[in-house]
Amino acid sequence: MTEILSAARREFHAALQERLWSVRGGVASNSDNSNATSKAIGLALAEAVGVSADRERLRGSEAGSEFERRTMDFLQATFPRLSHLRPGIWRVGPGTAISEFEQYAHLEALQQAAAANRELAAALGSDYTIKPDIIITREPEPDERINELEEFVVAGLARLTPLRRRNSELEILHASVSCKWTIRSDRTQNSRAEALNLLRNRKGRAPHIAVVTAEPLPSRLASIAIGTGDIDCTYHVALHELQEVVSGDRWGDAQEMLAIMVEGRRLRDISDLPLDLAV
Repeated sequence: MTEILSAARREFHAALQERLWSVRGGVASNSDNSNATSKAIGLALAEAVGVSADRERLRGSEAGSEFERRTMDFLQATFPRLSHLRPGIWRVGPGTAISEFEQYAHLEALQQAAAANRELAAALGSDYTIKPDIIITREPEPDERINELEEFVVAGLARLTPLRRRNSELEILHASVSCKWTIRSDRTQNSRAEALNLLRNRKGRAPHIAVVTAEPLPSRLASIAIGTGDIDCTYHVALHELQEVVSGDRWGDAQEMLAIMVEGRRLRDISDLPLDLAV
């Protein structure tokens, strides 16, 4: 019997190679052409994963969209299989404006007010109207489901909790996943800004906030993984292989930096993500 998570991880790597992950002229498509260390580690990582495609790398938003789609496919293939650990009606899909979800519905009124008043728009800005790359949502439950095993709620109580459908029909945002094929300083700030927006503007519980990346350079991974307070954790598409690649004496600084992030519980493998989302 094929172990589901191992198979899904292999399929994820294979899917990334269809259009995104490739090697041309000794340079992997997730490496920085201008950085010798990035090129060396990126090539070794591609070889460890078994990347054999030889093609021009996708550029800009096209690469980002492809990475988002493949990461979403991985989550759709894995997270729903944990329904026995996380009962509920779940949806894994592309991101939409956070104002569509229960914790952020009040932002719609702010957006409408800002649209009608230039001074208010200048004061509020527009950063609160973000759209995550990938979302996981939960539908509110009818009382029949809540009382399935025994009568737990009655009409006069629990009148404000969004888990009851009679109180709110809006989906609850369970997780926001930001996808970064590679990491540069501007992309790091974008992910952190989105995370802080989700935390500061919510009414209710905060969603899981994760970043998924294929960045091969540990120093750049540190720019998003190190630190606390905004992003829950960063997930690498091939952390186990990356650890093997930098295990030799040649990569002392990179090895140490990677160990700091992993041992500090700031960086995990993509295989950890579905289980972490079930917590």
